Amino acid sequence: MKRFIVGLLLIAGTMSGCAQNHFNIPAESFAEKVKVLGVAPIFVDADSDIVYPEKELLIPLIANLNRTYEPLLVRKLQGTGNFYAVTLLADEPQQLFSSLMARREKRDDASIQYNKYLWKNDEIGAYIKKNRLDAVMVVVVSGLTKTSKLYSSNLLTSLETNFNFLTMTAQIIGPDGTVLWEYPNFRGRLLTYQPLANLQYPDFSESEANKSKETVVRFKSLDGIRRTLEGKKSDWLLQETPEPEVYGNLFDEMVSMIKHSVDKEAKGAGAADGKTLSPPAEAQKPGASPEKGVPAGSKPVPTPAPAAEKPAQLPASKGAVDAPDEIVPATGSTL
Repeated sequence: MKRFIVGLLLIAGTMSGCAQNHFNIPAESFAEKVKVLGVAPIFVDADSDIVYPEKELLIPLIANLNRTYEPLLVRKLQGTGNFYAVTLLADEPQQLFSSLMARREKRDDASIQYNKYLWKNDEIGAYIKKNRLDAVMVVVVSGLTKTSKLYSSNLLTSLETNFNFLTMTAQIIGPDGTVLWEYPNFRGRLLTYQPLANLQYPDFSESEANKSKETVVRFKSLDGIRRTLEGKKSDWLLQETPEPEVYGNLFDEMVSMIKHSVDKEAKGAGAADGKTLSPPAEAQKPGASPEKGVPAGSKPVPTPAPAAEKPAQLPASKGAVDAPDEIVPATGSTL
């Protein structure tokens, strides 16, 4: 039974250890390479799969919300303590996106659908060098249509069909164009990928009111999307906080996969712990008992015989010349 429990603990430790490295390179290498991180303004891919009927009004709305909450992402990255500096780069998002982006690919990995972005290596390298960075973080909001199952507010009714979403992806890219980290991330055991916003909803109330078996899918209003994205988080007392819920949750998930702990000093200390140096041995003073006068790791010096009453010294008695072997301390560390 004990062996079974130990085996489970070893497996759990291995699984948790593997899940901690969410980088495309070893965490130690990432820590050495990326000390100054730049965060590009959050991009909006207007040419992606956004089928919203008022798209020309939706894009500026999302762009403005992105600019509002970019500093929040930077503060969360700074709070990890893994970087010497995290800088928000002041560039025009749309123009910068057009100059850096090479192409977009719709992916379906591990049953997660998302838009993956590939970048122009030379332009990325020049941008990083221009801003004196070690790497740059790019975040993109894009449209995606995928099959999803949505429930009514009472969870008694559901509809599974195609819905149009706004999603958020992110990457940290090195000066040679290497993707050092990305989100969504598939290196963890539990894969989650929440959308930024659902642009559509099933109108269960109408179908219920009309006793209809079909549920109509409608687009949310601009004000409804804005209110959803501006909604604040609640604390443990259900009181409203200044932090936006949707953006804050996505940023928290990203940062949790970026935060790492690489302590080289701890590794070195582990080797030294088992080799505690003993103090140097000192000669035992005459007349001192072995228990009190003998330092750890040293051999006792023979104790001289007690002086005789007559001027002439008598031979020492047996057992008084040499200290008993049983009380000699063991050599080596006493720890």
